[in-house]
Amino acid sequence: MRRVVISGAGIYSTIGLDLNSVADSLYSGRSGIGIDERRKEFGFRSALSGMLDRPNLKGLLSRRERVGLPVQGEYAYMATMEALGNAKIDLDFLKSHEVGILYGNDSSSIPVIEAIDVMRDKRDTSLIGSGSIFQSMNSTVSMNLSVILKLRGINLTISGACASSSHAIGLAHLLISGGFQDIIICGGAQEINAESMGSFDGLGAFSIRQDEPAAASRPFDRERDGLVPSGGAATVVVESLESALKRGAPILGEIKGYGFSSNGEHISVPNVEGPKASLVKALKAAGMQASDIDYVNAHATSTPVGDLNEGKALLEVFGACNTPVSSTKGMTGHEMWMGGASEIIYSLLMMERGFVAPNLNFSAPDEALAQLNVVPETLEMELNTVLSNSFGFGGTNSTLIVSKFRK
Repeated sequence: MRRVVISGAGIYSTIGLDLNSVADSLYSGRSGIGIDERRKEFGFRSALSGMLDRPNLKGLLSRRERVGLPVQGEYAYMATMEALGNAKIDLDFLKSHEVGILYGNDSSSIPVIEAIDVMRDKRDTSLIGSGSIFQSMNSTVSMNLSVILKLRGINLTISGACASSSHAIGLAHLLISGGFQDIIICGGAQEINAESMGSFDGLGAFSIRQDEPAAASRPFDRERDGLVPSGGAATVVVESLESALKRGAPILGEIKGYGFSSNGEHISVPNVEGPKASLVKALKAAGMQASDIDYVNAHATSTPVGDLNEGKALLEVFGACNTPVSSTKGMTGHEMWMGGASEIIYSLLMMERGFVAPNLNFSAPDEALAQLNVVPETLEMELNTVLSNSFGFGGTNSTLIVSKFRK
């Protein structure tokens, strides 16, 4: 089995549009959450949202390349170009080597809605536009990026709800360690628009703490009342160690383990056994004990049941080690399909700079989680190995373990 490393990272996030600005936000505990006024017009119960401007790709991509990209695809392009740049991979390299893409995406709402609006209004499907089908397919990001970047390796979209991009990285690890590919571009993209969020709001899943948006997302806090939807895109370049060393590429971290499981119960309510199984499987794959993990980036989205059950699973595995835990979703909100990849990047930045980002808005735990070592403020400490959880609807669970590279 070959060793697998991360040689590049890029991000387009509510807390920063590149790695450096994101690292600064993580350290200072800056929130990217605000109020989306359009949601009030639509009758949303909660107008809370991660806030992110749309990038301008004119001059970066041709019109033909732009026409098939939905907004989350634009985010993904920005994140991917940053990742390729710091991995020392250019377009000439991509044309002459077999590079794959595994990208997490689980919806593309706006193009579907716009196409239906045209059909209803004009009664003429020829007016929908040639780019609509490529924007609306679930595989839109991997499809578009593979063409723009001239990729010739594996080309798949991973659709696993809010664990999508974590699974993408985990599956890349398996393919590369098994010798099937040398380099795979991995990540996740999430649209932020109101149109994609109405059904979530209808479930009552969102926080309604709208008077103070920065205090609304409260992972593990006793007063949490729901998640805050968010999005953007995050990309990592996953590569065999041999390939990275041969290229003289920077090595940001080594993927040590990938764990996964399914809860096998309720479609939207998580349990304890599924997340615990994913944690245990990741540790086993890495050949590690719980005491080898320096920090856990929790999935914790700020929902009452989800945080409680993940916390119980973490206590069963890490309770005796008093491992520091925080959820960066206190700052970013829940980045959904993007979250697994972005939280690996957040963890890599913490590991590089020697700190644990704060679990924002944490004042007191549930009684059942009193022994969980939640980090409420920025903690400076050396991190050699980090673990990141991502869970999703349908009971899909993914856990990744990443360490500093050691020869």
